[in-house]
Amino acid sequence: MTVACSGPELPPLTGYTVGVTAARRAEELGALFVRQGAAVRYAPSIRIMPVTDDTELRDTTRGLVGKPADTVIVTSGLGFRGWLEAAEAWGGCDALLDMLRGAELYARGPAAAGAVRAAGLDAGHTPASASTAGLLEELIGSGVAGRRIVVQQHGEPLPHVVNALRAAGAEVVDVAVYRWVRPPDPEPLDRLIGDTVDGLIDALPFTSAPAAASMLARAERTGRYGSFVDALRHDVLVAAVGPAAAGPLVSAGVPVLRPSRSRMGALAYTLSCELTGRAPTFLVSGHTLQVRGQAVVVDGRLRELAPAPMAVLRALAGTPGVVVSRRDLLASLPNGGEEHAVETAVGRLRTALGDPRIVQTVVKRGYRLAIPESEVTAPARVPGSREAGPAGEAVPGW
Repeated sequence: MTVACSGPELPPLTGYTVGVTAARRAEELGALFVRQGAAVRYAPSIRIMPVTDDTELRDTTRGLVGKPADTVIVTSGLGFRGWLEAAEAWGGCDALLDMLRGAELYARGPAAAGAVRAAGLDAGHTPASASTAGLLEELIGSGVAGRRIVVQQHGEPLPHVVNALRAAGAEVVDVAVYRWVRPPDPEPLDRLIGDTVDGLIDALPFTSAPAAASMLARAERTGRYGSFVDALRHDVLVAAVGPAAAGPLVSAGVPVLRPSRSRMGALAYTLSCELTGRAPTFLVSGHTLQVRGQAVVVDGRLRELAPAPMAVLRALAGTPGVVVSRRDLLASLPNGGEEHAVETAVGRLRTALGDPRIVQTVVKRGYRLAIPESEVTAPARVPGSREAGPAGEAVPGW
């Protein structure tokens, strides 16, 4: 039976653990979750490196000033701002801006469009899909034969874009401002991957496609790709700021939650709403019990659990009031073990909950949450067995 939680109100994400893999603005993103009570694990999966020698960038820019482009594709706000800053350093920013004002601008998404507007330019065209594919389709559909087109890269080469434009008859100029590389120390990322596989991470928000792709690649290089992707598909709430960031995850068959607006605040808000909406609350032996990620709230009081008791509680809460066999509970334990490991975990769970009557022993069958049989309903939606949720809306303050 689901009831309202009583007792002192806790922040909505108390008990949840969120992994942040962003290379930039990571602390800003993490702070949005910390404010809501979550624990945050930082493990950058990529590193942003400026071009080691800006001579090529300077020569390319001067060439564009001398022979202006008809169209400029801005693929990232970071790259566009970096281009202007580099030009300013060598005294060519005004000339670059003049060239851009005379060109037709295409911004891949809201962040790129925002950077263009911040420079005092018309953001021009932004595809509704906020994706490179959508932008390319729109641009080629308008006719590009004979046009001089600049493609500002977003950290990695875009051969499919360049080749498609050239095949359609355009002259293409590449502009590389920075590039993505692997993090210098992969250990934090390895730990985050391992903890995800072990069920210790509740949510993973991604703000860029390279970050998602790099994490998947690292899992593959360390021999954990299958178990990692399985955890993402079934146990972890995965979210991405937009369709481009979601791309590598979708290709891996991972359900991805996306906000209705491609903004970091909207991403955090949507993920928060989805997590809190998946926390089942039960009336058990006179107590209200709510499962929250890596912890449980009993009568409004947070009680943190070790991994094994937490795994047992999740299994019992997944079928509230229904008997779960020792064999099934053993299979749910992070490290498996012998049957006595289940008894140990149940004992620790009862101690942590504060009332041993909450978990009932059913002789020769297993254990169950002590919910009256007349109130036993369909399995609860417990974090750890989920489907992709709907897109959300941002609200002021996020």
